[in-house]
Amino acid sequence: MSRQSSSRQRSETDKGTTEEGLTEGPSPEGPPERTPDVPAQGRDDAGERDTAPAQAADTDSSAGTDTGAVADTGAGAGHDQSPEPSGEAEEVEEAEDPEETTVTGPLAGTVPDAVPVPKGWRAKYPVVARTVAWTVTGLSLALVFTALLLPTKLTLVEPSAFMRIPVEGIFGATLLLMLPTVARRVVAVLAGVALGALTILNLLDIGFNEFLGRGFNVVLDWILLDDAESYLKDSLGETAATVAVIGVVVLAVAVLALMALAVLRVSNVMARNTAVATRTTLVLGTVWVMCAALGVQVAGAPFASRSTTALVQDRAERVRKTLKDEREFAKVAAVDTYGDTPGDQLLTGLRGKDMMITFIESYGRSAIEDPAIAPGVDKTLKNATKRLSKAGFASKSGWLTSATYGGSSWLGHSTFLTGLWIDNQNRYRTVTAGDHMSITRAFQRTGAWRTVGIMPGVTKGWPEGKFYGLDHVYDSRDLGYKGPKFSWSTMPDQYALKAFQRLEHGKKHDKPLMSEIILTSSHQPWAPIPKTIPWSQVGDGSVYKDIQKAGKKPADVFTDPTKVKTEYGKSIQYSVNSLIDYVLKYGNKNTVLVFLGDHQPLARVSGDNASRDVPVAIVAHDKAVLDRISHWGWDDGLMPGAKAPVWKMSSFRDRFLDAYGPNPGGGTAPAAPSAKR
Repeated sequence: MSRQSSSRQRSETDKGTTEEGLTEGPSPEGPPERTPDVPAQGRDDAGERDTAPAQAADTDSSAGTDTGAVADTGAGAGHDQSPEPSGEAEEVEEAEDPEETTVTGPLAGTVPDAVPVPKGWRAKYPVVARTVAWTVTGLSLALVFTALLLPTKLTLVEPSAFMRIPVEGIFGATLLLMLPTVARRVVAVLAGVALGALTILNLLDIGFNEFLGRGFNVVLDWILLDDAESYLKDSLGETAATVAVIGVVVLAVAVLALMALAVLRVSNVMARNTAVATRTTLVLGTVWVMCAALGVQVAGAPFASRSTTALVQDRAERVRKTLKDEREFAKVAAVDTYGDTPGDQLLTGLRGKDMMITFIESYGRSAIEDPAIAPGVDKTLKNATKRLSKAGFASKSGWLTSATYGGSSWLGHSTFLTGLWIDNQNRYRTVTAGDHMSITRAFQRTGAWRTVGIMPGVTKGWPEGKFYGLDHVYDSRDLGYKGPKFSWSTMPDQYALKAFQRLEHGKKHDKPLMSEIILTSSHQPWAPIPKTIPWSQVGDGSVYKDIQKAGKKPADVFTDPTKVKTEYGKSIQYSVNSLIDYVLKYGNKNTVLVFLGDHQPLARVSGDNASRDVPVAIVAHDKAVLDRISHWGWDDGLMPGAKAPVWKMSSFRDRFLDAYGPNPGGGTAPAAPSAKR
């Protein structure tokens, strides 16, 4: 066979060369068939492969021709062919490289049969596969952008909040485009986990801002999650609380995992489309710089966002301040103006009086001034003032700014009693671990009072009772209650007061009583609410079973913005009426009552821009008791007016000890030896 003929045959057979070393010949009678390469015969010393003549393919091109017949034909033709130049052999080998295969001629534009064909649903439904791929990529992008732009307050979570360009996303995309494959994937996963953790913290911020009016403190607030679980058990039941806790844990894990997968997905798509991703990142970066320079805003927020960076910086700063505050507050708590004042110089103006210091849960300024709540509460306060006056009692009231909001009542209690601003758990632990004097301890130090605590909200050991100087503490286990719980509240306020009368106040003592009483019926979720009943029917509390069953369900009230305000107002009315009814029934000429709210209710009730003010009042039968605070400027009656003085809650202790000390109005402390404590 001539060299020209052999070359022409090779050219034709090369058209069917595949990555598997097989050749396909164009058959006029059917689709190309795959034929194995046949070793060259005769003088092919280099072991180079030869192809069968085109005529061999023609003779066996019927549909029934098998590869064995083709192989035989090729083998016979090999005896007539001349040795092929090495250059042509190299071209054949290059064509066999799966990365360099080029199909021309009649098969151009088709996929050679030798190339592995995708199997599964993607091959069967290519349109669906492409749609799913685009959807997953879109959702991944949306998840990343949502995490980068998520606000920390529920009221700010609206569409306009996500219509911005996050600079962190631009920097992240730039970094991923610059990294090699392995490093890119590692960085993408780590960045996704970090972004997921930031998202969890942002969600905690939303919850804390909604309930406590402040963001989540990553150093101090983890312990409050246990309190949240207890609250859910008391409000919704143990099963529902368990399901909720499991759901929260699953959600947290899902956020971390999904965010990591989302960032990895986006990075892989960018790597496959480097040119488009680079151009897009460059354009977004340019737009961000221009908008930042021009101060472009969307719905009052910068279009060129750097909110994630600001949040991270804010969290880091809060951690730094928290750690610094711990050291500084310890020094402040160690200094006490009244720390070394002798007992005989304390509270001389109240000697012989039965003192009641009472906190009403969530009794805030909104209860008196919010148009949706105030009518019922104001009417109750006015009627109570009249009833007290008729019985010979007088009262004065003002405002105190609480150290807490929406919850963490113990922070308000400790701030009021110690004269220190205790607005976080770390400060609370610091002060209760020391010996800073509280108002209740001042009564104990005099030796002139028996000091007791009525704590229906305490369900286990409470070592702080010793710090507060209480001779005896009655918690929920000691008050003898046999009735049902009212959501979080372990017992109705009226029962707690009746138990106080039975256990302490109604007994004969050689000393007057100083009692700290915590009333809990106005605790959220404000359903069901007890009803006032005749004192003689209170008994062991079993009578409240039917009242509890007839009350509203927490879920129906707490989730309704109108009902929750209404029921909150009713709960405050119940607590105030229970307290005033007790004073009128069991009080006497020596009774002195100081009562106040511990904090405002959560924002759902008090509003997003509510103050932290709470009402405070002093009630006494002896006119001389109120004369000592005449210079305070408080309003007459139980309901302070809008212009009544507003003090920080931490300032009350020193004012109180000064007013009822041996030199009222003469300064913050009497002349006494001073020592560092």
